[in-house]
Amino acid sequence: MTRHGFAFCGAELAAVYVLAGGGNELHLAELTGDRRMLYGLPAILAVEGHSPAAEAFRAGRPLWLSPKELAAYVESDPHHFPGRIRGEDSETPARLSLGAVPLGRGANELGCLIVAGVVPDGFSPDRRSLLELYADQVAAGLESAAARTSGRTAPQTHLAQALVPQRGGAFILELSTGRMEAHAHVLDLLGIPPEQFDGRVETLLSCAVPDDMPALMAIVEPGRMSADTEQMAFRIRRPGGELRWLGLRCRVEVDAEGVPERVLGVVADAAYLRPSADEVSAVQRLSAKLAGATTIREVSQLVVGSLRGPLDADRVAVAELESDRLVVTLLDPPEPDAWPDVWRSEWRSEWPDVSTHDLPTLEASLREGHVSLWPAGAELEPGLAGTGPGGLAVLPLPADGRMVGVCLIGWDEEHRFGPEERSLLTATAGLAGQALMRAHALDAGHELATMLQRSLLPRKLPELPGGEAVARYLPATAGLEVGGDWYDVIPLGEGHVALVIGDVQGHSAGAATIMGQMRTAVRAYAVEGHPPDVVVSRANRLLVGMETDLFATCLYVDLDMEEGIARLVRAGHLHPVIRHPDGSTEELMVEGGPPLGVLADEEFPMTEAGLVPGTLLMMLTDGLVESANLTLEEGMRRVSEVLAAADPTDAGRVADELVVRVNRRDDDVALLLLRYDGTRVRPMRTHWTVWRLPDAVMHARRFTARTLRSWGVVEELDAALLVVSELVTNAIAHTQGEVRLDVTLSSDRLRIAVNDASPRSPVKPANQNWEATGGRGLLIVEASTASWGSVPLSGGKQVWAEIPLAPRERLARAQ
Repeated sequence: MTRHGFAFCGAELAAVYVLAGGGNELHLAELTGDRRMLYGLPAILAVEGHSPAAEAFRAGRPLWLSPKELAAYVESDPHHFPGRIRGEDSETPARLSLGAVPLGRGANELGCLIVAGVVPDGFSPDRRSLLELYADQVAAGLESAAARTSGRTAPQTHLAQALVPQRGGAFILELSTGRMEAHAHVLDLLGIPPEQFDGRVETLLSCAVPDDMPALMAIVEPGRMSADTEQMAFRIRRPGGELRWLGLRCRVEVDAEGVPERVLGVVADAAYLRPSADEVSAVQRLSAKLAGATTIREVSQLVVGSLRGPLDADRVAVAELESDRLVVTLLDPPEPDAWPDVWRSEWRSEWPDVSTHDLPTLEASLREGHVSLWPAGAELEPGLAGTGPGGLAVLPLPADGRMVGVCLIGWDEEHRFGPEERSLLTATAGLAGQALMRAHALDAGHELATMLQRSLLPRKLPELPGGEAVARYLPATAGLEVGGDWYDVIPLGEGHVALVIGDVQGHSAGAATIMGQMRTAVRAYAVEGHPPDVVVSRANRLLVGMETDLFATCLYVDLDMEEGIARLVRAGHLHPVIRHPDGSTEELMVEGGPPLGVLADEEFPMTEAGLVPGTLLMMLTDGLVESANLTLEEGMRRVSEVLAAADPTDAGRVADELVVRVNRRDDDVALLLLRYDGTRVRPMRTHWTVWRLPDAVMHARRFTARTLRSWGVVEELDAALLVVSELVTNAIAHTQGEVRLDVTLSSDRLRIAVNDASPRSPVKPANQNWEATGGRGLLIVEASTASWGSVPLSGGKQVWAEIPLAPRERLARAQ
């Protein structure tokens, strides 16, 4: 080899010594460059011996010798100095500089790199830094070679192995100007003629593969730099279309104030990073399997199977992208407690459904369309940081020029991303995106059914004072996978809440449509203020009038969250199950009528039950407890056992434990679970019938004043009397029939409601002109209260207003 075979930053010869002999020897593994500078280098050096390589290895830091220092070193021990110095003329020895740079650090000690060159003044600081970075490149080649030599700690001496990158170059980037000085070898690697290089860093970055561009930009951004050595591998595409792996090492120089000034970097050909035959075959096998996948779930399972094991990941999620929402198709592991809170809060069914706006980092990755790798400690939103605290990979899944989904891979322990992983992730993302698109086309019926089902169920359950409600929905795993199961939680006035669960006969788009109509009807009747038996009766007549052959079962519960009194109506549905605070369970026997849609004039009896704080109320459909291989009695016994053994403090986990035991399902599964906690302070209520007399408002005010003084409400008394005056005046002036005043005092608010017989809701004037003679009352009520409104009630309406209570009064009543 000639001296031009290796030339880098003044060094014209390189020798690699690797650790061997049980850690006591350094073996010469490769020698390249102008061998005439140092010839006779021994094949084996003792680690404890006297030589530049051994001393640098023992100290763990580079040893640099100028020509004078090298001469003194030789004279001090001429018998142990490795090799002899000879040049083409007598002047060469006096100009030869030498460096010994240890390879690897800490517990990962690999050996030592010897470099030598004709540098009369010794290697400059810049050259030393660049040669140390080059040594890091050699160490990376050693690690890769060791990993591919059947477990040996170091590669055997083999000249064809090319441990020293033969093609490499250096660059220096000035951060203040963005100008770059690049070695000719760097430009040659990129395929840029030297005369066409304009000295701009953007010119070099334009050669990189788009998927690797974000990682490169992160290195050259001053705001993200540290004083430590940065390292990565990336791919470039040369002018002829050739794809090539390059290795990059860079170091940041800072000024006296710690502000980065320059970046010194080394770029070398990293052919050892090209995918091995095993890696290529793994991608080929995945491609063949995905070609035969016909459903979204099947594609997701194949993607997870190809990534979690080879990458040793702790969790993998695959999700489709529908508008601005991520619809998760597969989670591994499937247990909810393995995922962050943002996912669990959207756990409405078998898998969560979360908005991309809640995950801005992921949304940005989808918009850019490139693989994003986030190391441990990266500043991410909780929904992503919890997915991969030790490292996170975000893989947008492209198809036909757009993003059709995303794959998240997370690690709990700190994970360093290797170039092989980036290659595998990029290849998998492209294959998975195309497979998802094909599955959509082949499984259009399933997708339509899933979308229909999802749109008809409530997206999120409301927060309840004095309790927590959670729901789960699992579609059938056979057939069209759409059915008529539904659930709903409807907040009502005066601390009441309606809990509804139902099941429309059949599995079809027609059943799902009827389900949506029934859920809407029940909600409308409940909000109107009808008692439970009336709500169910009217829903029954509505279904009969639809002239459909389908019928539906339903269980409706009106629960007073303050008193704990539940009124239940059952129409052909399963009985609810109660878990008492002591852990015992029982089926709550509820009188019932036939399913909805059978008899138009059927009566539905109402059953009353009392709940104490700490009680769990479970409402379910038969898909959870009955199948071709499971009788209803046995299924009810099993869920009762699970409910009895569960921890009631986490209602969501209880619901998950109930449904996770269900594997293949012949029917849909809907589960609605309520943990009743009760309120800290029992509410106080009273009412007054307002007679239509000239001084009716005065009597209503006197009644309210006496009541509130007896309850200890003082600061809010004037505002309350003003609200009573306006609401009672409006009811007497604009309606006929009975007028009733209701006053309710709870732990944190005073509620004033006036019921009248007119169905017309009050209308606040659009033009708030204080010179007008009408409409002032509602403006006064709005200004004096925290909230107000109107709800229909038994042919009439109720106009209500709420006044928040002062903290000291809440404290006094609590004591």
